[in-house]
Amino acid sequence: MEVIKPPIPIVPTKPGYPFEFSPKPTKLSTIPLFSDSHLDKLCKKGRLSEAILALDSIAVRGCKVKPRTYVNLLQSCIDTKSVKLGREVHARIGLLEYVDAFVETKLVSMYAKLCYLDDARRVFDEMRERNLFTWSAMIGGFYRAKRWEEVLELFLLMMKDDGIVPNQVLWPKILEACGNCKNFEMTKVVHSMVIRCGFSCSIRVNNSIFDVYVKCGKLDLAKRLFENMDKRDVVTWNAVISGLCYTGQVKEATKLLDKMREEGTEPGLLTWNVLIASCSNLGEIDVAMGLMKEMESFGIAPDVFTWTSMISGLAHNNSRDQALDFFREMLLAGVNPNAVTVTIAASVCASLRSLNKGIEIHAFAIKMGLIDNVLVGNSVVNMYSKCGQLEAAQEVFDTIKDKNLYSWNSMIGSYSQAGYCDKACELFMKMQESDVLPNVVTWNIMILVHIQNGDEDQAMDLFQRIEKDNKFKRNTATWNSLIDGYVHRGDQGRALEVFRQMQSSGVIPNVDTMLSILSACTSVLAARKVREIHGCVLRRSLQSGNSVANLLLDTYAKTGIMKYSKNIFDIMSSKDIITWNSIITGYVLHGLSTIALYQFDHMKKSGMKPDSNTLVSVVDAYSLSGLADKGELAFSSMTEEYGIDPSLEHYSAMVDLYGRSGKIREAMDFIEDMPVEPDSSIWEALLTASRIHRNFRIFVHALNHLLELEPGNHLIQRLRGQVDALIGKKSEIDSKMRKLEKESSTIRNMGQSWIELNNRVYTFVAGDKSKPHLYPWLHGIPKSLSKSDFCDGLCFEEEDSEEIGGVHSEKLAIAFALVEFPKKGQCIRIVKKLRMCEGCHETAKYISMAYRCEIYLNDSKRLHRFSKGKCSCRDYW
Repeated sequence: MEVIKPPIPIVPTKPGYPFEFSPKPTKLSTIPLFSDSHLDKLCKKGRLSEAILALDSIAVRGCKVKPRTYVNLLQSCIDTKSVKLGREVHARIGLLEYVDAFVETKLVSMYAKLCYLDDARRVFDEMRERNLFTWSAMIGGFYRAKRWEEVLELFLLMMKDDGIVPNQVLWPKILEACGNCKNFEMTKVVHSMVIRCGFSCSIRVNNSIFDVYVKCGKLDLAKRLFENMDKRDVVTWNAVISGLCYTGQVKEATKLLDKMREEGTEPGLLTWNVLIASCSNLGEIDVAMGLMKEMESFGIAPDVFTWTSMISGLAHNNSRDQALDFFREMLLAGVNPNAVTVTIAASVCASLRSLNKGIEIHAFAIKMGLIDNVLVGNSVVNMYSKCGQLEAAQEVFDTIKDKNLYSWNSMIGSYSQAGYCDKACELFMKMQESDVLPNVVTWNIMILVHIQNGDEDQAMDLFQRIEKDNKFKRNTATWNSLIDGYVHRGDQGRALEVFRQMQSSGVIPNVDTMLSILSACTSVLAARKVREIHGCVLRRSLQSGNSVANLLLDTYAKTGIMKYSKNIFDIMSSKDIITWNSIITGYVLHGLSTIALYQFDHMKKSGMKPDSNTLVSVVDAYSLSGLADKGELAFSSMTEEYGIDPSLEHYSAMVDLYGRSGKIREAMDFIEDMPVEPDSSIWEALLTASRIHRNFRIFVHALNHLLELEPGNHLIQRLRGQVDALIGKKSEIDSKMRKLEKESSTIRNMGQSWIELNNRVYTFVAGDKSKPHLYPWLHGIPKSLSKSDFCDGLCFEEEDSEEIGGVHSEKLAIAFALVEFPKKGQCIRIVKKLRMCEGCHETAKYISMAYRCEIYLNDSKRLHRFSKGKCSCRDYW
């Protein structure tokens, strides 16, 4: 028997669905008698294979099958999602001399609904006659596949070729395609057709038009349409409220609730959720909470979406503790969280580094059966990693069945951040053997891993291979990984070099680039580089948001250009707590304590609540001003007024406060009464106080504690050696001095100074004889400034005196600047790793007055700004 092929090629467009014909025709005598009704019953029972066999039986006996039967068969194929059986039915339809248009339409619908759009289009194009239902089936298929451009293309063909007008079911689909394509011109065309075709009174169609205008950013047109609508349903109100929220007009959207009720439409759960979610996303948390309470007062219980919106809003607006409180309230209200809720809660625990709460979230996820969800699993892995529990993170990672790219990248990144480079490399190798291949993010992490591990060659090899071997294009994040790695290693020069290479390669820096490279520019020598980076920020329009502006403000202060910090602060339209902290800290750094305290008052008046960092700077400002009593009050207010528990940084600031005021005994008592164990910063603050005020007993006491905490610190050992020499402990001196002699080259290198002049950095060491012409100039400085006679024999310095080691490096650097590059009103910038001695400090003050210059000097203790014979440290460092 000759087999006739169907009118279109039966070629599957999806893998895994091979076309198979029915079994070979059965002998006529063995075929049972079937009817259309029997066929229908088989379809209803889902016995499709038997139904197709029955179809063959009817055909062989020469009986005709009703079109409705074919339609039922195709519908059954749709219901069971069986394209294989659908193709077999299609093959039988292809044998018919005449195919009913209704059957052809159903055939198009079957392929379209099962997402075989190419097959649907082939059947569609072969049809002799197409009606509204056929076009709707075809457009519906592309609509479900979100192929919006093709939806609009089919719509135009329908109107042009067949002159068929959409109905009120099809118009919304066409309009949604316009909105998703952001095609405003097509929207206007469709809107005019809607009016001409008499559908302007359809609420459903009008709602769709309104939604499109909002998506296209034409809110004025949307409002005008809303006001002109004769009838509005809850969908209409939800659309206008959603549209206003979408464009940030939450207050106006909230006002519509009353108007909605006035017109007899009660807001439903969806309406409230849209408003609450929008307020939460925009940071209007108080408004969102008020809406949630109002919603409950109308008898509408918040659902999981409501609670999740609130928890997400709190988490993203620095109210993480409150977010976890809401999570607990949600459970008490009897609402079960979904995967998104648990993911957010675990992420909050990660941000707070709250291990105990994170373990509770993990246990809850297991109990609810959500831990298998890859989003939940990833967030729990991240939580354990951020809390330093990498073994627990690895255990959870191992249990994730369907690991995605984020799973692998998160775990590799966690090992990288914790410094376990070998573990990161091992996991990277396993990833390459898995079903999930590394992407450019993975390679970026590995570049950072190798740089941080000191393996620059391997990092550069990966940097080169990323495009050659893997066909990935190096992106901004790739360059950022190199820059971050060098910054992490303290190699600021190389980081800046890579930054310049990045720009010359045509790669555009982003905000992360700026944040990373600015963190490499915190010394006074980097002032020119900071201005260069600032120019790049402005050219690339990267100043939006506070993160870059805040860091620029802070960096300019650290590089000694406080006026630029002030300019940035003044022009910032929105100031967060970091902005205020940066400007206050900057003024303290420059010794401008009065202005710092003024800014603190201004900050409180603006409604900004101080945080832990603010109060450290405030205590420092009172310390600089000599206002010990007010400093004590500020310290007390931390807990009483702001609910902040003091940290070691606050305690260190208080020791400094007492020390500056000469209250050494009070400083000792304060340390003894501390509820926490003092660390090195506390004893260093006491050491400074006792050194400045010549309290030998307290100096030795602080020094001994520092030796216990840092036995390998040779600078502390050196100071101890000076103490032993003073009191005549020869037995101890001999061994210590022999050790110090071995380390003399290290100390000499640490005592280096660097100066930046005319965009070039010069290096000097103590006793440097390479520039002998500087010494006559230095001899002109009053010798009394360099002598330590005023120290009463109690000067303890980190480097040898000039009588032993030669002229100190910072003094040579200042001389070089004034001899080689003399100019009026000069600004000299120097960096020194060791604490500058008292003699050099007095010399710098004298030179700033005598030569009318400004000297910015970063030593190991602080930034010194010498001007008009005074220093910003007020002779306490």
